[in-house]
Amino acid sequence: MEFDRPVHGPRTWVVASMLAMSLLGCQSKGAVSDALDPAAIQAPNQPAAVAVANASLATQSLGTGPTKVAMLLPLSASGPAGENGRKMLDAAKLAMTDLGNPLLTLTIEDTRGDATYSQQLAVKAITSGAKVVIGPTELAAAQHVAKLSGSNRPVVLALADNFAGGPGVYAVCLSEADSAAAGAGAIAAKGAKKFVLLVPAGASADIMEKRVANSLSVYGAALAITIPYTSADSAAKAVADMGSLVDVPDAVVVASGDSNPSPILIALKAKGIPGKSTSVIGTNRWLEHPTSPLLEGAYIATLDQHETGPISDRFKATFNYQADVNVAYAYDMVALTAGIASAAGPNGFNRQVFENRSGFRGSTGLFRFRADGSSERSMPFYRIEKGALKPVAKSTSSF
Repeated sequence: MEFDRPVHGPRTWVVASMLAMSLLGCQSKGAVSDALDPAAIQAPNQPAAVAVANASLATQSLGTGPTKVAMLLPLSASGPAGENGRKMLDAAKLAMTDLGNPLLTLTIEDTRGDATYSQQLAVKAITSGAKVVIGPTELAAAQHVAKLSGSNRPVVLALADNFAGGPGVYAVCLSEADSAAAGAGAIAAKGAKKFVLLVPAGASADIMEKRVANSLSVYGAALAITIPYTSADSAAKAVADMGSLVDVPDAVVVASGDSNPSPILIALKAKGIPGKSTSVIGTNRWLEHPTSPLLEGAYIATLDQHETGPISDRFKATFNYQADVNVAYAYDMVALTAGIASAAGPNGFNRQVFENRSGFRGSTGLFRFRADGSSERSMPFYRIEKGALKPVAKSTSSF
């Protein structure tokens, strides 16, 4: 048995009731933005047309609104990338039917899953008058866009997995750093003070360390040390080093990147961790691998696997398959863009709006974008028991 990647039944957002003053940058009063209240959208009188198999690879345009938005998806890519791209296209169609058709003109380009071509399309979209660019999904292309400068560059809502973000180029998908930071914060909120981070060596290690440390600081906790490791062979050494450097941490955060966390967990188990004195905190990346008794007792903050809502049934009825997290991300970004267009008009798109500290509510829960381009999410907190995720808390934080 395997953990499935978190699947969500997206909740419909309301944009008509978006609080324009909140989106225009007024100070938060502690509540999440009510920009997208699910109660205000009614299901359409007629179901959207069922998606045609083998969707056209040509440029597509949806909606007739005054706000120009570009969306970059790997529609003709092979394998999972193309499958996810086509799911995101269906999600965009439903979001436009629900919210966007009178507000947006959404132009969808096929990146073919080619990072170089995707970069070219992103630059074209940025320089062609689009107010927002949704995508790309290719990590290298998103990283390239994040390096571009220019005062007139539109906001980019990148859909690439494991993208760290950049100023004005926001990471939409849940990253391992998001999950690790939220999980560490949840344990710190219960009184734990001394943490260790075990993280794959590489460029993302510093990002992971900063995010976890920032999360812990809110609760007066801290990282005693961060220990990078390079491969399964170095897992035992990393754990041995931890034992030499830190005397009984309250919690160990284990990031795994693309690798299976089992080697690190085996080494920790040999040291009696997790135990009465020390908790283990995993990440969403653990869930990409088969379950194992080694995971037993660990904690993970990740997206709600069982969330349902007003659009999930309609999505399945319209497209004849179940909505998943990729559908949720794409629907949410089109809906958010439509909401801002409704509240502020075509000229209301800027970083101050997207970095609204109150955050936004979507089918993936509560989230907000940070000035460095990363996203912060309020997520359920789970403990692994008998190979399943058992809820510990409904969410790790609120904004």
